[in-house]
Amino acid sequence: MAAMAERLAGRGIATLRYQFPYMERGGSRPDPPPVAVAAVRAAVTEASRCCPGAALVAGGKSFGGRMTSTAIAEGALPSVRGLVFLGFPLHPPGRPSVTRARHLEDVTVPMLFLQGTRDDFADLALLRGVLDRLGDRPTLHVVEGADHSFGVLKRSGRTGEQVLDELAESVEAWLSRLEPS
Repeated sequence: MAAMAERLAGRGIATLRYQFPYMERGGSRPDPPPVAVAAVRAAVTEASRCCPGAALVAGGKSFGGRMTSTAIAEGALPSVRGLVFLGFPLHPPGRPSVTRARHLEDVTVPMLFLQGTRDDFADLALLRGVLDRLGDRPTLHVVEGADHSFGVLKRSGRTGEQVLDELAESVEAWLSRLEPS
């Protein structure tokens, strides 16, 4: 996330990074959804305080993105006009399902999904089916050969740095198309 934040900053896109309570404690087991959603809400509140009047985009990597979409599905996040997911965790590895995406029907803002073709947490066919049902709100950017952490095999001929640049470029292009609030 730090490398991604740096790339976005280089494109004039500010970020606010935060950690969930379980990360602060050094734990490996994610917080229960109500605790994680409260952390998301606190981060959005802080971003709004730091940048009053700014139109915000929220999101995150894997669990963080899913908890952000859960938070906005449960009630508006002030000033948030879009969501960005870096590897949406549609299902646990080896257990394809769309259960984790049911709440996305309640998300009313535009969403950008950045997903790798080798992501064990998101069967792309299943994800595309979910996104098709959401109308024009979602945009999917597929990163060829990338896994859940956007790592690519050496034989792909691409470096991790190139993949991060692609992700940042995709976010920047998507943001430029969002309607002003």
